[in-house]
Amino acid sequence: MSKMTAPVVILDKPQLAENIGAVARVMANFGLTELRIVSPRDGWPQDRAWAAASGADWVLDDLRVFDSVAEAVSDLERVLATTGRPRGLRMPIVTPREAASDLYSRSATGQRTGLLFGGERTGLETDELVLCQAIVTIPVDERHRSLNLAQAVSINAYEWRVAVDAAPPGIFGEAEPPAPANEVEGMFGHLETELELGGFFHPPEKKPTMMRAIRAMLNRAELSSQEVRTLRGMVVALARGRGRILERRARDLTSQD
Repeated sequence: MSKMTAPVVILDKPQLAENIGAVARVMANFGLTELRIVSPRDGWPQDRAWAAASGADWVLDDLRVFDSVAEAVSDLERVLATTGRPRGLRMPIVTPREAASDLYSRSATGQRTGLLFGGERTGLETDELVLCQAIVTIPVDERHRSLNLAQAVSINAYEWRVAVDAAPPGIFGEAEPPAPANEVEGMFGHLETELELGGFFHPPEKKPTMMRAIRAMLNRAELSSQEVRTLRGMVVALARGRGRILERRARDLTSQD
């Protein structure tokens, strides 16, 4: 991420400070840092934007304001416009995923790129679209095509992040490797013995089929060594509990005699 210039996000005529702040928040989530706004309705700066950004202050602190879209994109070599409204223009139309791939390949060669978003009420007009090289349309359900500004930015920002680094975040750590086959076989032997003692296999002739089903079920889990030990400990605890019940019943019968 540090070696690549991420796309600039340009908001044309944004109306609400809260929406600008929400956009800054999702930009920060996915590694986009440069935000430009064109002719904000209520001027700039606006304190409510920082409150809505939930700590993504650096995006708002470096925000730049322009009087026109033409000025805002003047230093960019590739700009994609996001809209769900056809304007009768013959322009390439791509999804956010395709757009992210395009922007990634161009950013990797040093090109400056951007994503242009329209205002909350009317979106982008034809005069703004002709300043771009392609249109990005989010594949939403036809029954309800309305997305708010931050949602539209977040979908495109997420796809950019995946294009740059599709690996899951390191905070989850690496999973333990599956247990060796001999440990798994020992567990199955132990489990089969206790199930036999507990009368699980009924009728007896179905035991092979039942054990194959149990094996398949547990093998799908790819148990780690620790998980194998935990499962065997559970089996031991259940077996001991059954033994205590049998002992108590035996004592009760003896006392009745």
